[in-house]
Amino acid sequence: MRRRDFIKTTGMLSTAMALSGSQAIASKLFEDEFKSQRPALTDRKFTSEVVEKVIKKVAKRIKDPELRWMFENCYPNTLDTTIDFEVKNGRPDTFVITGDIPAMWLRDSTAQVWPYLPLANDDENLKTMIKGLVNRQADCVILDPYANSFEKDETVMSKWSKTDHTDMKPGTHERKWEIDSLCYAVRLANGYWKTTGDASIFDENWQKSAKLILKTFKEQQRKDGVGPYTFYRTTSKHEDTLANWGAGASIKPCGLIVSSFRPSDDSTVLPFLIPSNYFAVASLNQLNDIYTNVIGDKAFAKECADLSEEVKEALAKYAVKDHLDYGKILPFEVDGYGNQYCMDDANVPSLLALPYLDCIDVNDPLYQATRKFVWSEDNPYFFKGKFEGIGGPHVGLDYVWPMSIIQKGLTSTSADEIKWCLKQLKETHADTGFMHESFHKNDPKKFTRSWFAWTNTLFGELVYKTYQEHPEVLKTSL
Repeated sequence: MRRRDFIKTTGMLSTAMALSGSQAIASKLFEDEFKSQRPALTDRKFTSEVVEKVIKKVAKRIKDPELRWMFENCYPNTLDTTIDFEVKNGRPDTFVITGDIPAMWLRDSTAQVWPYLPLANDDENLKTMIKGLVNRQADCVILDPYANSFEKDETVMSKWSKTDHTDMKPGTHERKWEIDSLCYAVRLANGYWKTTGDASIFDENWQKSAKLILKTFKEQQRKDGVGPYTFYRTTSKHEDTLANWGAGASIKPCGLIVSSFRPSDDSTVLPFLIPSNYFAVASLNQLNDIYTNVIGDKAFAKECADLSEEVKEALAKYAVKDHLDYGKILPFEVDGYGNQYCMDDANVPSLLALPYLDCIDVNDPLYQATRKFVWSEDNPYFFKGKFEGIGGPHVGLDYVWPMSIIQKGLTSTSADEIKWCLKQLKETHADTGFMHESFHKNDPKKFTRSWFAWTNTLFGELVYKTYQEHPEVLKTSL
């Protein structure tokens, strides 16, 4: 019996059971149907008392039993399954795998712990764990600011070193240049400082990584040619490699920053990736704030502020599209020559997710018009069947990423729309109690990646935000 059928059946029989004194039987059936999918306590990688309290507190307010079960499984999934924490050379050090891939992405690791950051001041162990991730990310950037993911053992050569023609170093897992990787490292450090007030993370090592971030952004404006980074892979999948012997598609320098790859780890079609350039503006402003108000290096702060303003001005000039049906919208990619590619990909940063990353105001007319476009069949990677959402070329046509539905909810100001998102997510987890990378638009049991901690924790963040801002949504069955 499917869970939804079970819920309906038990609802119809509840009165009869009460009359016959069978509530205990119904309770046992319910417990068996919604059995926790979390690892046993002794098998969990990391535990947080405050996170456990939040789970209990929120769960009590979720009327829908299936949604409650999913939240209890998903929200702690990063802590339960992906954290490797230790004290290394007297400093906390945290390595966070993505799930079924035992490597750490700068993007994923930040996104995975981000929902726990607001709780850090109430749990010293949680705070220290996140501090350890800031430290580890700084080490990763210093190792190679062009790499997107890293090995736990810094002496190991990645399997990709056999096929990737680029400057692979021991300790790097993959060397795909993605603007957002460096932005996420800044986002975590800034978020940790703003939340906890602990500025000790901005040590000499972190400052070295920050200097490399600015240097890399400037190099990838490509004002003086291709620069130091090229990448091509021996592969039959064109999304995994770059044209022009690893330089990527041609661009006209205009102030924007090249991102050779997208957050999906797919290569860009036009190298100026607009969501990531917006993210870079936000990150540079954060670096300006840190160096002005904490470190006291006004010269470097000004460099960050100046580059932020240059990219912002270039976005205003090159990254607005007059669409026939939607008016002025943001394109996904441009090249500086005037070419603009209009689409959106589910991976964050995406056009849809810009308010979530504090890159644009959710009520900005440009964003709202873009939002309507990306969640429509005018977006080449919006898929609609029995279910709907945004996907991307990473897994191919007709596969929706739950991440896009979650971001639609996280960036929504409508309680009805948030409820719709939660209902879609509840109906597409394929009876597993977890989110997946993607699922077929007509058959959620056709899904990719059974263990994808980023999306699990992001789903938990949506439910928790709904609890805080629209608790009435959780008081009804979906």
